[in-house]
Amino acid sequence: MSSLLQGFTKSLAMTFLSEIGDKTFFAAAILAMRYPRRLVLAGCLSALVVMTILSATLGWVAPNLISRKWTHHITTVLFFGFGLWSLWDGFKEGGDSDELAEVEEELDSDLKTNNGPKKDSSKNEDEQKKQKRPFLTAFFSPIFLKAFSINFFGEWGDKSQLATIGLAADENPLGVVLGGIVAQTICTTAAVIGGKSLASQISERIVALSGGMLFIIFGIQSFLTPVDA
Repeated sequence: MSSLLQGFTKSLAMTFLSEIGDKTFFAAAILAMRYPRRLVLAGCLSALVVMTILSATLGWVAPNLISRKWTHHITTVLFFGFGLWSLWDGFKEGGDSDELAEVEEELDSDLKTNNGPKKDSSKNEDEQKKQKRPFLTAFFSPIFLKAFSINFFGEWGDKSQLATIGLAADENPLGVVLGGIVAQTICTTAAVIGGKSLASQISERIVALSGGMLFIIFGIQSFLTPVDA
């Protein structure tokens, strides 16, 4: 029970500080201003839950492929590495970052590319477009799929995903999943409800420094924790 609770609290704190000022957080806030919040929240949360479960599963499988001693050492190094990386990002930020503007610009350019200039709109063209629609749009809303894909691929290979894999390899995987999902739900819901006004008030420097300190603490704790070979 203590292992489950420890995995839960670690994952909750780590995921919250990793996601609160992340690109996916800003993307959810911007998308919620342009599309129905219900669909945006469902798409973003679904992607993040799937990613959390996949990452924790990889972390759970890792000790079965290599020794637990090595996975423990790798996790310790990851925590220290991500901690120093986050602290560097925090100190490097002289003031407020323009990441929110960058995400908004990316979404705008993607929207323009998809819509494009429409000169002649005939029935034949409309029928061709319907035929070219992805298979999944027959079951899911295009807005849901857009929110899902932006968040899923935005998280793939991200620092928070790699940290979740390492945490699940060292802690109770179920606790890591539950803590990650709770944190993702809090962050994404806040982004969707608060929108751009809330996102613009977040100090990425403070978030990065806080996250860096948390990773360092996890690294020290992991380093001092004995592990069976």
